[in-house]
Formats: sequence, C-alpha cells, structure tokens
Amino acid sequence: MISGLTRVLYYLSRSMRRPYWSHEELREYQEKRLRDIVKYAYDYVPLYHDRFKEAGILPSDIKSLEDLDKIPIIRKDEFKKQDPRRLVSSRYDIAKLKIIRTSGSTGKPFQIYVSPVEDSWRKAIYMRANISCGQRMRDEWVVVTSPHHFTDTTGLQRRIKIYAQTCVSVFDKIDEQVKTISRLSPDVLDGYSGSLVLIAKEIKRSGANDIRPRVMFGSAELIDDVSRHFIEEVFHAPFYDQFGCAEVDRTAWQCPSKTGYHMDIDSVVTQTTDADGNSVSSGERGEIVYTSLFNYAMPLIRYCVGDLAISLDDECPCGRSFPMLKSIEGRKDSLLRLPDGRIMSPRAFTVSLLEFGLYDQIKQFRIVQKELGLFKIYIQPEGENIGSKILSDKLKTHLQEDLNLKDSEVQIDVEFMDEMPVDKTGKHRAVLSEI
Repeated sequence: MISGLTRVLYYLSRSMRRPYWSHEELREYQEKRLRDIVKYAYDYVPLYHDRFKEAGILPSDIKSLEDLDKIPIIRKDEFKKQDPRRLVSSRYDIAKLKIIRTSGSTGKPFQIYVSPVEDSWRKAIYMRANISCGQRMRDEWVVVTSPHHFTDTTGLQRRIKIYAQTCVSVFDKIDEQVKTISRLSPDVLDGYSGSLVLIAKEIKRSGANDIRPRVMFGSAELIDDVSRHFIEEVFHAPFYDQFGCAEVDRTAWQCPSKTGYHMDIDSVVTQTTDADGNSVSSGERGEIVYTSLFNYAMPLIRYCVGDLAISLDDECPCGRSFPMLKSIEGRKDSLLRLPDGRIMSPRAFTVSLLEFGLYDQIKQFRIVQKELGLFKIYIQPEGENIGSKILSDKLKTHLQEDLNLKDSEVQIDVEFMDEMPVDKTGKHRAVLSEI
C-alpha cells in the first residue's frame, strides 16, 4: 500500500511539470507513447490485433498523431459486447487486475481492468487538475458522489491525511447531505455537478450556510453557466468544471483562467471527429474519441464514448501549453433533432429555459425529446406557487419563439413534479433525446 501511494506521488510530481513543456516536447512525448501503445496492443490484445489486420494496418503505419485517423473507431457499445479476454492484454492475469465499473448512460454494467501502476497514474493525473486550481495536500476534501467511489481513498491516506477524500452519498436526502457537509467543514467541495447545484439551492432555501470551501470542483454532469455562477454565489468560492469518463478518468479541466478546458494530452489523446471518424477543425463540434497513452492492461485506442465537444486553438493566459476544448456539448444522445432538419445542442434548450426567469423557483428540470416533434419538460418547483397552466403556456410560447420552433411541427408539454428521479448512478441528466 505504501508503494502504491509513493508511486502516485512520484507520478504526480512529474506530471505537474509537463503542462509547461513546449509544444514540441509534448508532441514528441505523445507520439513516442502512442507508437508504444499501438505496437503493444497489436502484439498482445486480440481485439486490436484483429481490427488492425481487418483494416490493413500495421503498427509501423502509426508514426504520428495524424496517423491516428487511419485506425477505425471502436464505440463503447461494441467494446461492451466483447469477451474481456479479447480486450485485456495476454501479458496480464485478469484475476489480479483492479476492476472499475461504469454503467454509463444506459445503465448497463461495464467493467474496465487496470493494473496497480495504471491506477496510480490515473490518481496522479486526477489530482494534478485539483492542485492546479488550489487544492492542498492536507485539505479537508469532501466529495458528493456514488457509494462505489467511497473506497477510492485508502486507509493509509486517511491516517496520514494526504489527498484524502471524505465521501457523501449522492443518494442521501439533500438536507442530510447539507448537514453532513456542514459538519465536515470542507476546504474543498467536490462532486457531481448536478448534486452541487441541488445542495446550493437547499442552502439558499434554508437561509443557513456555514459551509465555506476555498475551492469547488464539479464533474460527471454538464451544468449551465447560470448554475455555475449560482454555486459560486452561494458558497463564495470558485467552481471549476472537470471532464472525463471512467475508462480513462480525467481528460479535461478548467484552470483558474477558465478560458477553456485543458486536455490531459500527456495521458490521453483527445480527438474531436466527424461522422466518418476524421478529425474536425478547431471551432467545430465533434464527437470525442480517446486514445489512452497509459492503458496497457486494457488498451483503449480510438475509443468513442458518445460525448461531444468543440476544440479551441487559443493559448491559455495561465501559461500552460496543454491544448484546450472550448466547450463540452454533452452526449450524442442529448442532441435534439427537429422536424425541419435542424440539429440543436442541448445547451440551446437549457439556456432558453433559464432565460425565462424562473431559476430561483425551479429546484430541478429535465427536458426529454420523446418523438421528433414532441418534447416533455419536467419541472420540480422550489415551492408550491409556480405550477399552473398559465405558466406552462407562457413557458411553451417562450421556448417556441426563442428557439424558432413552429407550433404546427413541435409540441411542448410541461409537467410539474414533486420529485425528479435520478438515474442508477446518481446523476441528473438535464437533457435527453429518446429518438
């Protein structure tokens, strides 16, 4: 256990330097690791050996980052269907690997296998983002998350208080979460972004707030700018977005400049691609495709989970040379297709709804596209005085005018709910398309 923690701290100390490397140094580092992982996967992982042969590709064909586009994309759903023995390197005993479980948006269980070395690497990269935004080694660090993350911090870490999380269950009642967080008095408040919004709203409603973190981090769910500012206003502390997935952990994060999201390119190559798997230009929306530079037990090469983002060419004023994403646009199944052929980002709906002016009166909302021309908007009010047909009609009119939706083609139904259910992971998805 000591060697594991020592390894994390070693990787962490080295990782803190790389964001300040030159672009040439970073590219050389990436491409060397890329060549290594591609050859390794071809030699020892049945799935990738077969896929490379089917595509007529040899490891020697992949020399640079641009060559990645030669490799066919593998999507998460296809990956899930494989026998683990086809995904895990033949050089590892699968029984001795750590299992990381993810349910994703479908709720279907999926297991990732990592070695102890890879687990240490993941933790180091995760902590780099937090430290870059002000977290300190011995801070009281409280995380609102799913119970399966409760064991992420080891007993040794807790005893010597080195980057030790104290977890609060996202499934507890909101008022109980607030009481627990208040008792713990965190220096760092972290967790599912949607849950932090609900906690902030509960504090605002009750009028009692003795929770004063120095810094906050949100992940797992996308929230709008209004909600981010609301969290900062309630807690009087900066809030930073972080992004990633269970398969490769942290991949992008906001620094204190908040210009965009720095991509952890020394750990994972993040591409934004079109429908054919080709990289798109800066400023264009694309589907995120990951190539992990550290996964050897279960390599992930040109792996697509269904998230969307827009890349950014600008340099960050913070001085870090890691490239950036301009924005995270949500999941592909959150894109909204309209009868007139338009494809709308989920952000358009959420921003328009918030501009209607009910933020302080809405505890939670969810927008679900049931059919091409049918949207259901579920609203959990903060009190009992906003649920009315008059309000529903005004909201529908506002959305139709603001988003240029034709009444004859798009039906919007508003339903007020006593409680908004969360999914099995404890996340709060604000926008979902069922088509």
